[in-house]
Amino acid sequence: MMTKLCSYAKLASDIVVLFIQIMMTVIEGIIQTLFPKPLKSVKGEIVLVTGAGHGIGREIAIKYAELGSIVVCLDINEKGNEETVKLIQSKGFQNAHAYKCDVTKREVVLQTIEQIKKDVGDVTVLINNAGIMPCHHLLDHKPQEIIKMFEVNVFAHFWLLEAVLPNMIEKNHGHIVALSSIAGISGLKNLVPYCASKFAVRGMMESLMEEFREEKIASEVYFTVACPYMVNTGLCKNPKVNEKLGKTLALLNPESVAEVIVTSMRQNKTTFTIPSFFLVLGDLLRLFPVKVGQLVKDFLDSGMNVD
Repeated sequence: MMTKLCSYAKLASDIVVLFIQIMMTVIEGIIQTLFPKPLKSVKGEIVLVTGAGHGIGREIAIKYAELGSIVVCLDINEKGNEETVKLIQSKGFQNAHAYKCDVTKREVVLQTIEQIKKDVGDVTVLINNAGIMPCHHLLDHKPQEIIKMFEVNVFAHFWLLEAVLPNMIEKNHGHIVALSSIAGISGLKNLVPYCASKFAVRGMMESLMEEFREEKIASEVYFTVACPYMVNTGLCKNPKVNEKLGKTLALLNPESVAEVIVTSMRQNKTTFTIPSFFLVLGDLLRLFPVKVGQLVKDFLDSGMNVD
């Protein structure tokens, strides 16, 4: 009997301690929101951006170059990738390099990173941005299309992590940024495989953060997941936008999205959405019956039509 009482007392004590820790963390979060820390410098960092040949990737590469980073642009589109480097250099920033790479091929990725090490140095910031987004009803997707989507949107992350993470751990310095999506926050019609891939990116990054935290691996290696709404990059070929909501849910500009991503990385944010209210909205809706989320989606009336 006494053993059970002691056990219950210990559990009650642990719960009280947990509650105090939660309250202190909430207060700390409020203070950090009101009085944010200065943005960390990325000057001199070797930043590798996948999918740098156009769109968000190109704009991210430009932002880092402007902040004094050494930028390595990776893309299977050699012409677009070279154009990004030339655009950076035309702005007066010469530390930009272009490498053609099919990020879906593990051996090619590992070989390319080895070449980058020899030519430029060890990657200290990885921006896993490359992605594709065919939009069909699920049963209209061809099997090879689904496989390709996961190769680009998910498996490529693993090959890049395998290539750059060991050195970051060894030096206890680095940052991994992964591009998920609003489609990784909430399921959307006409995007079943795409949503699955973007949910996978979030799951991969969240579990990787936990692995590092619980195992106390490389405390100065950081992880960030970006979840933007639809961006006007050409990837969204047939967007559905609710005009009644004005600019609230209009297609986002790649340059402004890149600005938010780079700034959030410099703040060491873990997960964020663009616009920011989507993250809170997504978490909040899961507290209610499923139909509440469906009603909100119907009200927003935005998404992707079939290609």
